[in-house]
Order: sequence, then C-alpha cells, then structure tokens
Amino acid sequence: MGENNINSKDFLIGTLIGGFVGAAAALLFAPKAGTELRGSLNEGATQLKDAAYEKGSDLKVKAYEKGSDLKNKASDSKEKFSQKTQELTKNVQDKWNERKNDETAAEEAAEELADAIEEAAEEAEETK
Repeated sequence: MGENNINSKDFLIGTLIGGFVGAAAALLFAPKAGTELRGSLNEGATQLKDAAYEKGSDLKVKAYEKGSDLKNKASDSKEKFSQKTQELTKNVQDKWNERKNDETAAEEAAEELADAIEEAAEEAEETK
C-alpha cells in the first residue's frame, strides 16, 4: 500500500513537471510575439496551478478519510481490548473466590473432623 502511494506521488510530480516543460517548450518554439507568449505562459501557469490545487484537494479528502478510518479502527480495538480485559478479570476473580470457598470448606471439614475426634475421645474416656 505504501509503495502504491509513492508511485502515485511520483506519477503526479512527473506529470506536473512534464506538463510544465512541454507547455514551456511549445510556447517557446511557437512563432508568437512577446506579449502573446507571456499571455500564453500566464494561461499555462494558471492551468497548472488549478490542476495542482485540484489534486491537492483530492489528496486532502483521501487523507481525512484514511485518518477517520484509522481512528474508528483504533476505537474498536480499544473497546474489544477493554471488554476482553474485563472478562479475564472476572474469570480470575471467580476462580479466586472458588479457591477461597474451597479453602473455607476444607477448614470447616477439618474443624468438624477435629470436633468428631474430640467427641470420640471424650466418649472413650467416659466408658473407661
């Protein structure tokens, strides 16, 4: 894509230079009086200026469109990244809570087992 833009730019520059050189050569070798020649040169320069202005305007519009497209893509990427980050954060929190709940359940089971052992020990002493 970059090479295509460079080729377009080179083509435009070559066209402008070639047009200017060709117009100047045609005017210089044409059998005209000095006043007519200056008028023709002015007219050619005006046409060249208008063509360059038109091409510049076209390039400005294209640059604005490309910039707008890139801005939209960046905004979309930012939204997707933010959404993905939120999903990953929620998953990590859920897993952390699960692990915490598992640890709490294990502690409760251990306490129940300790209570049961203690009760069994007390009953064993009472039966002696």
